[in-house]
This record gives sequence, C-alpha cells and structure tokens, in this order.
Amino acid sequence: MASCSWKYFVILVSKLFSLRRCVVVMCVFFFIVLLAYGCYCDFLQTDTEESCSDAGVCKSEFSKDVSCGCSASLNSERSADVDGNDQSWKEFSARYTRPPETQSESQEDAESRAHGQTQARTNQMVLIPGGVFTMGTDEPAIPQDGEGPARRVHVDQFYMDVFEVSNAEFEIFVNATGYITEAEKFGDSFVFEGMLSEKVKSTITQAVAAAPWWLPVKETSWRHPEGPDSNIADRMDHPVLHVSWNDAMTYCTWAGKRLPTEAEWEYACRGRLENRLFPWGNKLYPKGQHYVNIWQGEFPTVNTGEDGYIGTAPVTTFPPNAYGLYNMIGNAWEWTSDWWVVRHTSDEVYSPKGPPSGVDKVKKGGSYMCHKSHCYRYRCVARSQNTPDSSASNLGFRCAASVLPDYLR
Repeated sequence: MASCSWKYFVILVSKLFSLRRCVVVMCVFFFIVLLAYGCYCDFLQTDTEESCSDAGVCKSEFSKDVSCGCSASLNSERSADVDGNDQSWKEFSARYTRPPETQSESQEDAESRAHGQTQARTNQMVLIPGGVFTMGTDEPAIPQDGEGPARRVHVDQFYMDVFEVSNAEFEIFVNATGYITEAEKFGDSFVFEGMLSEKVKSTITQAVAAAPWWLPVKETSWRHPEGPDSNIADRMDHPVLHVSWNDAMTYCTWAGKRLPTEAEWEYACRGRLENRLFPWGNKLYPKGQHYVNIWQGEFPTVNTGEDGYIGTAPVTTFPPNAYGLYNMIGNAWEWTSDWWVVRHTSDEVYSPKGPPSGVDKVKKGGSYMCHKSHCYRYRCVARSQNTPDSSASNLGFRCAASVLPDYLR
C-alpha cells in the first residue's frame, strides 16, 4: 500500500514540474512577443508624420489637445460693439478704403518714409488657379476645432499674397493713412510671457486663466510687439503682429485686396496636394531640413530654436509650397474672412464663404508658438478662432484678391 502511494506521488510531482515548465515557456514566449511589438511600435513612431493622412495615425497622439490659449477670446471685453454682419469694420475703416495709389500721400512718398525702404517689397501676389479639393478631414487631430468632415469644395481662381504682410508693408500703409490699430487704441495687447523682459513682467498682475503664459501688456502694439521697451527696427521683414481682424480688413481694403476665405486659404496652403498634413507633404522635416517656424523643445518653458528662430522669422524664410507661397503654416497665425463654426456639411459645395454672422473669426496656419504636444495646429486642415478685435504677439495675416490690383500688374 505504501509503495503504491509513493508511486502516485512521484507521478503527481512529475506532472507538476511539466506544468511548471509549460508555464515558464509560455511566459518567455509572451515576453518575446511583447518585446518585438514594442520595438515595432517604436519603429513606426519614428516616422509617424511620414505615414499620416491629414490626421490619420497622428490622431491618437494629439487628440488630447492641451490648448495653447490661441483660441481664447483674448480681448473679449472689447467685443461688445462687434456686430454680426461685418458692418463695424466698414465704418471703422471708411477713410482708408481707397487703393494705395489714390491716397492723399502717394505710395512712393509713403515708401520713402518707411524703415523698410532698403528692403525689397513683399506685397507680391500669385494666381491660384481654380479647382476642387478635399477640405477638412474625417480623421481630425483636434475634433473640437471642427476639422471635419472631409468634403469636396470647388474654389474659383483668385490671387494670394506670396508672403505674410510684413512690418515694412504695414508701415507703408500707416504712413500713407495715419491709421491707428485697435491695440493702440485700447492701449494693450497680449504677449507670450517668454518674449517679455523682466522689467515688463514685473508690472503685470493678471493673465489668461486657461493659458497663463498669455499676459496683457500695456503700450504693446505692432510697433512695440513685446511691450514699450521693444521695437521692430531689426524686424521690418518679419510678419506684422498685434493686428486685429478689423485692422487686417482695413489694410486689405486699402491695398485693393481682401482677406481670403477659409476655403481659399486651405486650398492655397495645400499647394495641389491631397490628404497631406503640411504644404509640402507629410514629413515635418524633409531630408532633415526645417520648412516651418514652430516651437522646438518643451512648451512653454524651453524653445531650443532649432529652426533658427525663437520668435517670428522673416516672411521670406523657408521654402515655398507648390504655389510659391511662403510660411503658410507656422510663424504667425493668419486671419480669414469666415465667421467661426465647428459644424460643417459633408455635401459638395462651391466657393463657400462661411456663415453670415458669428462671434469669432477663423484663423489658420498656427504660429511660432505651436508644438505638437500642446497645439498641433500647424497643419493645413487645422483651424482656430478669435474675436474680430483680438490681437496678440503671434497673430498676423496675408491678403487675397479676386482680381489683381492695377498697381501690381
């Protein structure tokens, strides 16, 4: 009896050891599988931008967008007198609606008084041929911005400024008209904290709650973009900043131009490419080269300036897209003519101009403050908004025109 029990005990122990070996083998196998999968994922992530389709693969990485505060109504207290039918800017700029060559001061005289006289003019326009394209995306990286759905949009031919409006070009306008921007009238504008001197920062006691790096700074305007102790003497070829939508409309009207619609802007940005993230394709750094001025490092504390710039760059910097347009993304946000909405039809449309009224205006392109970790809006499809009287140290514009102004022919 004892011999039989011992025999069964030996058989049981041997089975247990076999089971243990199986468990060990299985654990090792799964560990190897997980390790291989992790390496494969790392490999994919090194080329994420190359494989994105508008948002596509990128969606999971950026869907939890942390706002940069760019869409906050920075100057909301100024918005009470802005109606919903675009009449305010028309009255506001009535005295500046004549084209440049018919002003009381000739354009040549204005140019001779501009600091940018020694620089080449950057008011050129290029013809954007009409066509149809896919606007928006079905794979939005920031769904709350109304990036979708993808829809076929027909656009008539139009002209687009090759460059963002520079300080030099804006100064020609101001010298010719005596125009005073809204930031100058209100006496302040919003500036990114990292661009301010310690002296200026010591005088500020408030900030934007949702984005504490945005500070309201007295005596800030396009001439003094980082407060009263700053100037643009060495930045005449940089994009003009601290211009509201109303300011931009006034300039464009004076120049015989207009602001582009959102559809026109996105069509021009894409440069004949379909389903691509950037004006040149999907890869952010083609062949290791910088094509855009955005934030490198850790926002908002460290900007390494690997693209060569901590703030804005000259409007002629970086390669143009297929239409010959420079800095369509990054550098400075650009106003469009459309009122802001986040719900769009998926139907095919022709030359859309946005809703007839609203509270905020659409801006496109992102700025030097954009970083993929917090504000992945330096894509053609990306969008944001501000009230028409808002101004900030990363907000500018460029003009469009249905017909090329005579003085540019």
